[in-house]
Amino acid sequence: MSALAAPALPAADAEPIPAQRMAAAGLRAFERIAQAWGLTVDEQLRLLGQPPRSTYFAWRKHPGQASVPRDTLERLSDLLGIWKSLQILLPEPAAADAWLRKPNAAAGFGGRSALERMLAGNVSDLHFVRRYLDGVRGGGWS
Repeated sequence: MSALAAPALPAADAEPIPAQRMAAAGLRAFERIAQAWGLTVDEQLRLLGQPPRSTYFAWRKHPGQASVPRDTLERLSDLLGIWKSLQILLPEPAAADAWLRKPNAAAGFGGRSALERMLAGNVSDLHFVRRYLDGVRGGGWS
């Protein structure tokens, strides 16, 4: 085998990362992102799919014990993807964080900010913003 050979893929019987571990990591990251973005608790709840306040605060207090619904895991994935794309596109953290609240004339935003679109409450709105940013990163969307 040459030195340029691709690394071996994990064995088919390799254990997947448990959802609870993914949830804990996602919740910890989301807490930092929410702080950077200056999100209110109500905005955080809406972005995560409106879990009850008591549930949300229990997740924050004990993220390693959180039993997070699939919808919330999907939302966390989109939110982390959005944050990552912004960090790549706008390497200055203040600019990346501020972009979320600026009016956007691109198709699909209707002059609203990305945060306004994301706060509409539908997971599809988070998907839209993530796809938009992924497209901008790849040069496929302006």
